[in-house]
Amino acid sequence: MILLTVLFLCIISTYSASVKGHTTGPSLNNDKLYKFAYSAEVYVDRVKASLRKSAGYRISSGVDVNLLWRNPDNDDDQLIKITIRDVQVENVNERPAAKNIFTGKTTEKIIGKEYLEALQRPIVLELIRGKVKTFYSYQNEPGFTQNIKRGLASLFQLQLYSGTAHEVDISGKCNTTYRVQQDQVTKTKALDSCEIEKEGFTSHNQILDITSKATSATIYVLEDSFIKSIKAEENYVVLLNSRRKTGAKIVSKQRLELKSVQAGPGLIAGKQVTGVIKTLDSSYVAVPLVAEPVKSECKKCPSLSEHWQSIREHMYPEKLSKAEAARSFLSFIQNIRKATKEEILQIIRSENKELLPQVVDAVTSAQTPASLEAILEFLDFKDASTSTLQERFLYACGFASHPSEMLLKSLTAKFKGDIANEEIRETLVIVMGALIRKLCDREGCKLPAVVEAKRLILSRLEKAKKDDNVRMYLLALKNALLPEAIPLLLKYTESEEGSISNLAATTLQRYDPSFVTKEVKETMNRIYHQNRKVHEKTVRTTAAAIILNSNPSYMEVKNILLSIGELPLEMNKYMLSMIQDIVHFEMPSSKTVRQVLKDMRAHNYDRFSKMGSSSAYSGYITRGPDVSSTYSLDILYSGSGILRRSNVNIRIFDRNAELHASQVVIEAQGLESIIAATPDEGEENLDSFAGMSAILFDVQLRPVTFFQGYGDLMSKMLSATGDPINVVKGLILLTDYSQEIQLQSGPRASVEFLGGLAIDISGGMEFSLWYRESKTNVKNRVTMFIAGNTEVDSFFVKTGMETTLEVETAVDFISTVQFSQYPFLVCMQMDRVESPFRRYVTKYESLPSGRRYTARRGKAELLAGNEYPLHQENSNMCRKVFDAKSDSSSNWF
Repeated sequence: MILLTVLFLCIISTYSASVKGHTTGPSLNNDKLYKFAYSAEVYVDRVKASLRKSAGYRISSGVDVNLLWRNPDNDDDQLIKITIRDVQVENVNERPAAKNIFTGKTTEKIIGKEYLEALQRPIVLELIRGKVKTFYSYQNEPGFTQNIKRGLASLFQLQLYSGTAHEVDISGKCNTTYRVQQDQVTKTKALDSCEIEKEGFTSHNQILDITSKATSATIYVLEDSFIKSIKAEENYVVLLNSRRKTGAKIVSKQRLELKSVQAGPGLIAGKQVTGVIKTLDSSYVAVPLVAEPVKSECKKCPSLSEHWQSIREHMYPEKLSKAEAARSFLSFIQNIRKATKEEILQIIRSENKELLPQVVDAVTSAQTPASLEAILEFLDFKDASTSTLQERFLYACGFASHPSEMLLKSLTAKFKGDIANEEIRETLVIVMGALIRKLCDREGCKLPAVVEAKRLILSRLEKAKKDDNVRMYLLALKNALLPEAIPLLLKYTESEEGSISNLAATTLQRYDPSFVTKEVKETMNRIYHQNRKVHEKTVRTTAAAIILNSNPSYMEVKNILLSIGELPLEMNKYMLSMIQDIVHFEMPSSKTVRQVLKDMRAHNYDRFSKMGSSSAYSGYITRGPDVSSTYSLDILYSGSGILRRSNVNIRIFDRNAELHASQVVIEAQGLESIIAATPDEGEENLDSFAGMSAILFDVQLRPVTFFQGYGDLMSKMLSATGDPINVVKGLILLTDYSQEIQLQSGPRASVEFLGGLAIDISGGMEFSLWYRESKTNVKNRVTMFIAGNTEVDSFFVKTGMETTLEVETAVDFISTVQFSQYPFLVCMQMDRVESPFRRYVTKYESLPSGRRYTARRGKAELLAGNEYPLHQENSNMCRKVFDAKSDSSSNWF
């Protein structure tokens, strides 16, 4: 027994001795100086481009490392000193002297004497089990040099066994995975997990936004339990979702290679780290290893006023259709975001009436606290004379890329106050609805301002007595799409008549199919089949569309098909066109519709040979690998041949998201008295009315009225000039992406993409009683400009890449109806003009002194115009319409 006890004690003592001599992190030998060669490189270029032609630079230096102190009670607790020396700055790729911004400049000239001295002051790391416990440096050292040192220090953080860990380094607190194989360790850092103070924002809609990916890997080669070499690489890739060929990448590389081991200073005696640090240098302080935000200031940048003076000539209304206007708009927004409230107000108050609306667009789109305060101080909603500017402000709020709670709170306060113009009051609450949805989409539904705005809209709708007020709050809900509003919408759709019922139905149509519950479907079926009361056909067809677009059952589809033949003449034709469009365009309900069509009771000649001119048709504008866009044109007539509804939609979608880019609806009712015709069932008591409603980038705009009432109609027909009525005109910020990236090597990178749109949508409706002809024309004039800048800012040098895309185009939707006979002739046309498309890439490197290198590539092309195909029946009709016109003109005398 005594022998076993002695043997056990010997084993324990042997094990303890072996553990004391072993460390779980890198271990330095006493009295040795480790001399390394270090380099940090950054590259900026297009995503698939070779790095050999990238913009960028390299910082190289020697690095001395020695052990200062080892805890006598724990070999895994060490203090090491790291000193950067012999710093050099050069191009990352070889370049002729004429194209090299560093030619003829010493490192001291490039970096600056003060910063170079700071960079070469040593740092001290306390390593416990290979992890940095404390980072010691000098107080009040420039943030830039401190970050370079943090980047180097982070390389010394190493784990000698496989597994995962939560580590704190220059990138923040990150999830890290280690894989150990003999004398090689691979460290992979999940950059999207890093907890660090981040700046920036993204666009509201995914299609308009940017996709980013980031990877980080470091390979360690060890020798005698210490570092022989380190290779670290980070890759950041950003891609424009709507055009994934357009993007940028940032590559950051670090290399540390052991060159020699020499005799070095001895260890400092002591039991406590604080005492050793004080002995070494009392100026040392513990600072966080996580990077501190650093951004160099632009010393020669123009002021906001100077910048505005340089671009204002491009911002006149007649020039807004040019790409230069959209470019200037975006650059102005960038400068406003850096400006104070007083600087912004100075420009607003001094500009003339012609340019002021464009200034309001830009100031509102900047979306900073200063810009919001400035524009709210300038605009007086009690003054009806500035209603144009108030409307431009409100629509810019509705299109806000990343609205704040403060913006919604400010608009709610304005709505509760005095507003001189009723149209502005209506626009204001409609825009509040758009902001509610955008904030809810970003998980902000419980924010106090959102809760208050929702309560205001819902409670006032329930109490509203006047049709105008009901319509106003329904339009707000058409933007807000609140799930809790569905019961109210069902009530108004089924119980009301005319425009109120129609508006409530089209609001329900905007909801995602997941919100179309059993109750909603039951109500829509009652409306379509008129189980309780007679409804006008615009509401019935909308109810049918909701059913067919929301995973309809076999019986729901069959009942709709069986109803065809019992409907008013033009509604018969419209529903047939809708069914045929679902089948040919492969919509979600196509499979169910095909199953029903196998039943001859639903699918027979009697049902499918109904005559009429109403139609519904969908097609592709573009089909691409990234995004596709579709158009749909549907037109519904009354039995007397007068337009009831013309609906033009353009949608953009990818695999995961959809954007309702535009919708223009022209509606007319109660016009049968003009041609002494009989109204259709359910429409006998409708007032004479024609108007236009538009949705632009998922935001419902305030509808425009052409005329209201018979007297107004006759007055406008007699005084008509033929000029179209403007629906929306202005500058819109669409893509708005800005992110700051902390590189492991120390510098800070930024990625910014802005997409601006100069848009002019107008529409008109003309009647000719003499020729018994009506014509609707919707004109879309659009100029888009997208600018991206990816930049690495190292305080003493900037390198980056600018990307621009620009396109100018116009699309016209024209429908001509001749109702001198029945069936009347209808011709629909959708034309796009030739469109110039230009793209440019500029890579650059620059010094604060102004020395700059740029390399620019570009391509310009002309996209052919196109007349988009509709169904064959429409083509046949158009031939007849234009033949009839040419005949009448030749026989005029």
